[in-house]
Amino acid sequence: MPEGHTIHRLAREHAAVLQGQPVALASPQGRFASGAALLTGRVLERVEPYGKHLFYVFEGDALLHVHLGLYGKFTTGTGQPPEPQGALRLRMTGGGHWFDLRGPIACEVHAPPDRDRLLTRLGPDPLRKDADPDRAWDRLSRSRAPVGQLLMDQTVLAGVGNVYRAEVLFRAGLSPFTPGTQVRRPAWEALWQDTRTLMRAGVRAGRIVTTVPADRDRRSGPVAREDAHYVYRRAGLACRRCGTEVRTQPMAARNLFWCPQDQA
Repeated sequence: MPEGHTIHRLAREHAAVLQGQPVALASPQGRFASGAALLTGRVLERVEPYGKHLFYVFEGDALLHVHLGLYGKFTTGTGQPPEPQGALRLRMTGGGHWFDLRGPIACEVHAPPDRDRLLTRLGPDPLRKDADPDRAWDRLSRSRAPVGQLLMDQTVLAGVGNVYRAEVLFRAGLSPFTPGTQVRRPAWEALWQDTRTLMRAGVRAGRIVTTVPADRDRRSGPVAREDAHYVYRRAGLACRRCGTEVRTQPMAARNLFWCPQDQA
């Protein structure tokens, strides 16, 4: 599932092309036909990312809400769009560009109250300037669930997924099995700041890189995919820092990765 940095990057790319002008919307698949008919031709005022959600705000207080889920994906191009193929839920065109959306978990028209109700259920988004880390701390510190589970809970933190979960806990030297009630405030504050730093870097780069050069096999040049992470998808391999075998097991419906030595 795309994590928060991908959503914020999409918001920037789409706003740069479509914001401030009328946008044509269509649903070749038909599942969003009524919504597309309602919004097409309206001026797009802004694109608001929050966690794993995208809100396209059109004139007249009408919003398009998109959640990519596990299988949703945007493709884009310039000039004349190709003939629609397959299950194409939404096509947006404007500014000489086209954006095709397939497989989202949500693609629906919202009014501002709908958006507000959804956002009240979510935790703070580390990528937003208005994010309040105390809201996340309040929920995390009151829970006896393991911190590795809480970081994946969108009501605690919005936008953090499986990669960031594994990597920020490793960089913090924090066991993913630590109950939220046992995480100390200084540890949380460091975790929050590191999450913000890594996710902002992800927006800029369009990918998640969490390692420092000294911990990579190739210490100069572009970061190879196999050098990008400390523990994520490295089960059975040696920890980059201590050499202990990286372990994995399911947690919060996804495979958790951790080093039993550095995150004892």
